Amino acid sequence: MAGSDLSALPEGAADEVAAQVGASLQGAHDGTGLRVGIACARFNGGVTLRLLGGALEALDEMGTDRRDVTVAWVPGAFELPLAARAFANAGRVDAVLCLGAVIRGETGHYDFVAGESASGIQRVQLSTGVPVVFGVLTTDTLDQALVRSEPDETNKGREAALTGIEMVRLLRTRPLS
Repeated sequence: MAGSDLSALPEGAADEVAAQVGASLQGAHDGTGLRVGIACARFNGGVTLRLLGGALEALDEMGTDRRDVTVAWVPGAFELPLAARAFANAGRVDAVLCLGAVIRGETGHYDFVAGESASGIQRVQLSTGVPVVFGVLTTDTLDQALVRSEPDETNKGREAALTGIEMVRLLRTRPLS
């Protein structure tokens, strides 16, 4: 059994927990009527574009109208938190997806950009209460980034879209809302 098989939540486990507690809440993957902002980094843009394709495909599948999706391009992953905060503070989106790729180079620049991007995105979501999803690849090589942005079920942009919609629906359920 692979490590990812051991770390995944087993099928039906959430239902089993629900039978043992007063309330067990889950968000749905229903994007109908939701507005989504997507902040995309131009740096490593070939990878980001693939992530965006995966996110848009997932949003389509969940019923989000493309007219309710706004894409903002920023220079790189370091600038994603500021764009995310602008989206969240404007009050015109229900979730923000931050997409980009930070690929390790020969300097320590990678560590600063990846860490500060993640930290900034987390701060935006915690301070605004709007789901802001970290859809930034942090890989050692371009090949790893390309694998994680394939146009299939494993695309991390797709995963970011699913996460964003699920979190909106979760936060709107009682007793959380």
